Amino acid sequence: MSKIIITCAVTGSIHTPSMSPYLPITASEIAEGAIGAAEAGAAILHLHARDPANGRPSAEPAHFMGFLPQIKQRSDAVLNISTGGSATMTLAQRLAAPKLAEPEMCSLNMGTMNFALYPAAARITEWKHDWEKPFLEGSDDLVFKNTPRDMATILQEMGVERGARFEFECYDISHLYMLRHFVDRGLVQGPLFIQFVFGVLGGMGPDPENLTHMKLIADKLFGDAYAFSVLAAGRHQMPLITMSAILGGHVRVGLEDSLMISRGVLAKTNAEQVLKIRRIVEDLGREVASPAEVRAMLGLKGADRTAI
Repeated sequence: MSKIIITCAVTGSIHTPSMSPYLPITASEIAEGAIGAAEAGAAILHLHARDPANGRPSAEPAHFMGFLPQIKQRSDAVLNISTGGSATMTLAQRLAAPKLAEPEMCSLNMGTMNFALYPAAARITEWKHDWEKPFLEGSDDLVFKNTPRDMATILQEMGVERGARFEFECYDISHLYMLRHFVDRGLVQGPLFIQFVFGVLGGMGPDPENLTHMKLIADKLFGDAYAFSVLAAGRHQMPLITMSAILGGHVRVGLEDSLMISRGVLAKTNAEQVLKIRRIVEDLGREVASPAEVRAMLGLKGADRTAI
């Protein structure tokens, strides 16, 4: 098997500050969380920003630039900036920071979908900020818009014009076929890095059968011109990403995807999750890829060609 890529998603836009005191909020917290994850073995850092005043997901370039230079100066990890942002943001807002930073990688969501977070609101009894409860509860009527036109815009503005490669986030079988469509249109070239996403209400359930079926269809559509990684929400994180490692895939951890390190125990840092999955995959005989190896594997342009 090839060397395994560990991605760490440091803070995301799903969890709210009331869910964990360890969720990175400020620029320094996000930077330290990312650098710690890189030191633990994460070669790719998947990055969102937050408003440091209240922890709300932010698309403001200034919030991103509060931590991106720090991470680049202190780490060789590949910086992967989300173009998904939050489902409540417009496409223009979601693209503002990536267009400014011109990173080596961006995420790209491959379909419009429901993105329901409202069940989480019932588990919180004390709220730190007044935006959190309406944000979560309002997701019962939220559509995460990613139309073919949106995707083509991102591929053009971030890929063609700025040389970024993509983490193609696929929450459903249909998203694989949409990616094939863009390959056929000539807007996407290999090697592809596809992130199978499980456990978000509105996307695929976290069933092992769904993972094996996703791999089967991806093999059919892309042959050997792709690599896959797995992320899974909450308590499903470690079991499904371990399965990915067994199947020859790559893995993603981080407080964006799960706030826990074990049942009932909050993770205090992103690095804890990186170290846990690193132990697991190395015990399985997989060797962890370095950032330099990932750049070669995915055909990235190099950190020196970014605007960070």
